[in-house]
Amino acid sequence: MTHSVLHDSRVSRLIELALMEDIGMGDLTSDAIIPESQLGRADLLCKEDGIVAGLEVAALVFQYCDHSITLQQLIPDGEIARKGESIAAIDGSTRSILKGERTALNFLQRMSGIATTTHKYVHAVAGTRARIIDTRKTAPGLRVLDKWAVRLGGGFNHRFGLDDMVLIKDNHIVAAGGLTKAVQMCRTFLEAQEIDVAIEVETKNLDEVREALYCRDIQRIMLDNFSLDEMRKAVELIARKVEVEASGGVTLQTVRSIAETGVDFISVGALTHSVKGLDISLELHHVL
Repeated sequence: MTHSVLHDSRVSRLIELALMEDIGMGDLTSDAIIPESQLGRADLLCKEDGIVAGLEVAALVFQYCDHSITLQQLIPDGEIARKGESIAAIDGSTRSILKGERTALNFLQRMSGIATTTHKYVHAVAGTRARIIDTRKTAPGLRVLDKWAVRLGGGFNHRFGLDDMVLIKDNHIVAAGGLTKAVQMCRTFLEAQEIDVAIEVETKNLDEVREALYCRDIQRIMLDNFSLDEMRKAVELIARKVEVEASGGVTLQTVRSIAETGVDFISVGALTHSVKGLDISLELHHVL
């Protein structure tokens, strides 16, 4: 089933720009070697275990190159692929397949890498109340796909951008002259503009947690770079009055311990800011 993200105009623009960047005035090598009428079949092969993500985007890339190309998903987005397995079969013009190859793989490898990394974090906190969420530390222009890949890996999305949630961070607090004042200014602004969004406050220590709890209409408190002991104390102090998010320096080695403090969310920048792409290749194996 086609995902709703594919109908987002940002995805269409991304694909068009990526193909223009890669193909330019034409694929000189393929045009020189391959007859225009030649048809081919290719497999997308996983060269390591991981979560497949981005096949629908890859299919759209090939469609932009040539409407006659078909891509059959053998292992759907969101499912585990094992090393050596074919995740999709592609049929159509050999020239067009090779023109779209790199662009399709670039999207597919990045998204699958994000989904695979996310899956590892989600698995690490299984059995706790904590949800793994992403951040805005995405590749410029690729956020819509990066965040979709997080969902395919079993994670959840934090805010998409600056316009769909208020997140009062340390620099906002400095600029406003204090945490309480920053919250009051945001609430006044939202009411005046008739904007209904959640307010989250970043805190650096237990004193700031206490101050945030006294503020009106806070939906979530972020515990930024708290030690595990401080985190447990903060969770006890908040006592489910608002949601609790842990953030800062989270790794696969530490995420389970963080989850066991009782936080509701753990935000992990590493899901998207330094992800390693999943090793996937396209292999042409049949031509007519």
